[in-house]
Amino acid sequence: MAIKKSELYSSLWASCDELRGGMDASQYKDYVLVLLFIKYISDKYAGMPYAPIKVPEGASFKDMVALKGKDTIGDDINKKIIAKIASENNLTGTIDVADFNNPDKLGSGKEMVDRLTKLIAIFENPELDFSKNRAEGDDILGDAYEYLMRHFATESGKSKGQFYTPAEVSRIIAKVIGVSAETTTPETTVYDPTCGSGSLLLKVADEAESGMSIYGQEKDVATAALAIMNMILHNNPTAVIMKGQSTLSNPMFLDERGRLKTFDYVVANPPFSYKAWTNGFAVQKGTITDIHDRFKDYGIPPKKKGDYAFLLHIIRSLKSRGKGAVILPHGVLFRGNVEAEIRRNIIRKGYIKGIIGLPSNLFYGTPIAACIVVLDKDNADNRKGIFMIDASKGFMKDGNKNRLREQDIHKIVDVFNKQIELEKYSRMVALDEIEVNGFNLNIPRYVDSQEEEDVHDIEAHLLGDIPHIDIEALHAYWKVYPSLEKALFIPSNREKYIKLFVEKDQIKNTIFSHPEFIVYSDRVQGAFNEWKKKNISRLRDIAVNDKPKKLIETISEDLLQCFDNISLIDKYDVYQRLLTYWAETMQDDVYCLVDDGWKAGGDVQKKSKEKYGWEGRIIPKHLIIVRFFAMEQISIEKLEADRDFVTALIEKMEEEYSGEEGLLEEAKNEKGNLTKAGVQQRIKEITDDEEYSDELAVLKQYVTILEQEAEANRKIKEANTALNMKVRDKYKVLGIDEIKNLVVEEKWFKKLENEVQTEMQRISQRLAGRIKELAERYEEPLPRLTARVSEQEIQVYANLEKMGFVWK
Repeated sequence: MAIKKSELYSSLWASCDELRGGMDASQYKDYVLVLLFIKYISDKYAGMPYAPIKVPEGASFKDMVALKGKDTIGDDINKKIIAKIASENNLTGTIDVADFNNPDKLGSGKEMVDRLTKLIAIFENPELDFSKNRAEGDDILGDAYEYLMRHFATESGKSKGQFYTPAEVSRIIAKVIGVSAETTTPETTVYDPTCGSGSLLLKVADEAESGMSIYGQEKDVATAALAIMNMILHNNPTAVIMKGQSTLSNPMFLDERGRLKTFDYVVANPPFSYKAWTNGFAVQKGTITDIHDRFKDYGIPPKKKGDYAFLLHIIRSLKSRGKGAVILPHGVLFRGNVEAEIRRNIIRKGYIKGIIGLPSNLFYGTPIAACIVVLDKDNADNRKGIFMIDASKGFMKDGNKNRLREQDIHKIVDVFNKQIELEKYSRMVALDEIEVNGFNLNIPRYVDSQEEEDVHDIEAHLLGDIPHIDIEALHAYWKVYPSLEKALFIPSNREKYIKLFVEKDQIKNTIFSHPEFIVYSDRVQGAFNEWKKKNISRLRDIAVNDKPKKLIETISEDLLQCFDNISLIDKYDVYQRLLTYWAETMQDDVYCLVDDGWKAGGDVQKKSKEKYGWEGRIIPKHLIIVRFFAMEQISIEKLEADRDFVTALIEKMEEEYSGEEGLLEEAKNEKGNLTKAGVQQRIKEITDDEEYSDELAVLKQYVTILEQEAEANRKIKEANTALNMKVRDKYKVLGIDEIKNLVVEEKWFKKLENEVQTEMQRISQRLAGRIKELAERYEEPLPRLTARVSEQEIQVYANLEKMGFVWK
């Protein structure tokens, strides 16, 4: 039985993290990823003739497993496994960066042996089988690698997390520069001059289904080694990664004439405002000399800020019709002096297609906000404007970082690629307007994303009633519910003000029971039903070896389309609810189905050590009970209600007869608790003494009720045991159609239908909340408040006078 993917990745990280000891995550990742690499090439290529990666005899992961527990395990991994693979595949200086025999990092003697033995054991998990790994993005390897890299980057801290560009940002870049199956071939080139571990390059290549020719340069040798392994792990063994040199002072991709090589696409996430960018450049008469003419016609960037140096390198590295994108700090959009001159020259060339402002604290190397500058040489001569997006407010908290949600990614890509202008979000800004603003590209100059200030109305505070302008601001609702406004408000005797027509506590009910709200609810339900109708067969027909990621892409795009014309409700919010459920539950279900088929719906698995601490692998127990054993469940609930009644009697007696004079007090033990044994012992002590007849009667009644409770619990336990046995047996005999109905309709669609209804309710509750807020804000005008204060003041003075005090 295949383990759920989410459980596999989390256990993989937990196991690795447990063994890390005092080593920094930025170092520990090198060991873990080398093992992942060797496991992958062993599963994928060992014994395969003409494989792109050769696994020498005696140097596979199986041979590494044989080293577990040996005193020489570290040295043997270095020499017998890694060195052989590196030598055979020209990977010396790449996969041998991590020293598996380093006592400073791994401990010495038995500590090293135990740590390496346990680390190898983690990758022995039979679920980590890469022999059938798929390259289209549906692979267990790609997801495992992504999971590990995100966690390593998070744990590495501010100064050491720059090897990894968040996958969400990489996906946006890949989609906005126009890479697709239709626009690329395997010969199409993509280049990253500061490639880190290669994650951005791979996300771009993923968009081209047939692959691309990948090129990257990375100054840090250890990080470049990660990139090379990453390319092989993701089925791109021919990718060219150059290492050990600065891209700016020593670019390593040159044509036959020694000029900079140019590419179809260039992407980059360079270090922000890099201070040492001039290192390695020749200087003549105090001026930097660049043999590649990257700064010619633009200007030389300031010595302590390398942002424009990287941008100009990218522009120079693009073919005449090339496209690209670079992540840069917001300062490049508005800083002055020489950077303003460079910016003006780039804008006049027409190379900037758009700018996407991102939330702060997304990146692992810095908390500052950044932007994506999208470049396009192909249409530079005809460019009349720059498309700007302020996406700074769309994110979720993820630990100590911010993270783009699926809805944020999709909205950015949709709006940018379709050039959709949305209020407070996006706008096409004419070059003439930019020139008037001195070629300043600061997004807030052109896209006002600030929320409207909630202004208090002084006259309304003085005289009461609600300002009509505040109600008009809810115009989006009145378009959908045109007569609801009249059901909620009546005119005031003052112009520009209105009165609430219903009681405050009836606002929500008035909205939710209004005929137009019901019609709207039906429209939302209809959109969901349309989506369900389009996709129910697709979900019921999931088969072994299907691609889950392709499935969720298809059904989520359908969902967006079905909710495209529904007012008020944001289709991207609905989309996010589907993607959240996919990530939390549905994804694991689908992966189980494509691994083991629909019969997996009849599987159960242990969740705890309790006798009935098990759960359905895909179908929860409660769905089986609701569908097949509803009467048994009702009987148990009746028994529980009877038991609860008896328990309430016990609590009532304990409250009534406890305390200093209480008839149950003497029966309590040393800890002040009442037990059946303690009560029975007290009964024996006072049975023959008439003086205690009242106490005896209460004690006997208490024992009787305790016995009734115990009997009720026994019956409940027996009933639950019988029901559990029936449910367990039912899993074994479920038919495929029954499984499909339970999983697709009773589990998936019901959950998603509830999510859509919740989203709709949230929108309408926001309306009710706003109206109630306005009503409460102005319901007591100042004169009434002043009068009340005066009344209370008089009452206080009167009370003080009665007490003999005179307040002056």
